[in-house]
Amino acid sequence: MAVRRIGVRHVDMNEVAGYQVEWVSESGSTNADLLAAARRGPDTNRVLVADYQSAGRGRRGRTWDAAPESSLLFSVLTRPEIPVAVAHLVTTALALGALEACDSLAGVRPGLKWPNDLVVEDRKLAGVLAESVVAGDRLEAVVVGMGLNVRTGAAPSEVADTAVALEDLCGSAVDRRELLASVLTRFAYWMNQIEAAAGQAELVDSARQESATLGRRVSVELSDGSVLEGLAEDLDGQGALILEGGVRVVEGDVVHLRSD
Repeated sequence: MAVRRIGVRHVDMNEVAGYQVEWVSESGSTNADLLAAARRGPDTNRVLVADYQSAGRGRRGRTWDAAPESSLLFSVLTRPEIPVAVAHLVTTALALGALEACDSLAGVRPGLKWPNDLVVEDRKLAGVLAESVVAGDRLEAVVVGMGLNVRTGAAPSEVADTAVALEDLCGSAVDRRELLASVLTRFAYWMNQIEAAAGQAELVDSARQESATLGRRVSVELSDGSVLEGLAEDLDGQGALILEGGVRVVEGDVVHLRSD
């Protein structure tokens, strides 16, 4: 779906940390828009931000409908030179970048809920969705998007009890443009590391340190509908979740289980 140009407003932010930024009033889905751009040509390092998404989505096609101007909703088109098998590390890079930005700008340091959420006391602050363009065994592009709850009431009503907004946590107003600039600056740092083995190791080690999942008993729903349960013990070198008994999980939806 193409970006709607009715009522488009641009901000005074054309380039941040090497990324070309476009800010629009509304899009169907910023991920879908940039995926289309990735397939059309060689564009890279583009960022599309929308005040509102009419067809925002999360993992497994779930819808996400945030009130206009209440969240930071954006996607990044990037073309890292990494194997398809570790493309999910781009998700980790953006999650870590947002975590560090929330800490530096608002004094709030969320945890990383594997594989793609930022949480504070198990309440969701942000979600990340990465989608890849693959040709044969070659990774052509990754589009990674984030929805970060900024203002009170940002989350859809059906998940309001399990979500939280940044301004509720820090007790003061947060400028979404400043927040975006901070996220992109930290994301750029991690993306500069991701193409080398040592940089991937640094990324995964940071994800371990910031994890809200490791050390918890979890339930993991796999893509085929089966469910695993056990203690989340570690992340391996590629960022996969390791459960007790050495069970390796590459992809799945995680629920943190209560300890009592």
